[in-house]
Amino acid sequence: MRGIAALLCVWPAIVAASPYDGTYRQATDSDCAKIGEPGGALKIADGVFTGVGMSCQMTRPVNVVDMDATLYQMECGGGDGAWSARAMVMNTHEGDGIFMVWDGYVFRYARCPDPEPSGDAAPAAGD
Repeated sequence: MRGIAALLCVWPAIVAASPYDGTYRQATDSDCAKIGEPGGALKIADGVFTGVGMSCQMTRPVNVVDMDATLYQMECGGGDGAWSARAMVMNTHEGDGIFMVWDGYVFRYARCPDPEPSGDAAPAAGD
């Protein structure tokens, strides 16, 4: 019962959207439709960072004072097993991407364009 109560306490923090939710290019020629694949894109959604062959739960967010940035505890898993690390994420000044800072490394990722509507949506009621 305590486990359920603890989960209910942290659940809102786990599923809350972050200001960094989106799909990002690893390089200028990245295919934004291929999430987590070589030559594809990275994604942040619902507190999960998905990279190539790995994903991380983004936990324990801490706002960085006087910066548009958040420090996270990253609980990761993938081909190399499981690991934990701290990472800071911040929006670029231009607002067209993010910086992700890991211990000793800084990455700049450009935001992918929003996907085009597929046109396969069901007609609205009454149409």
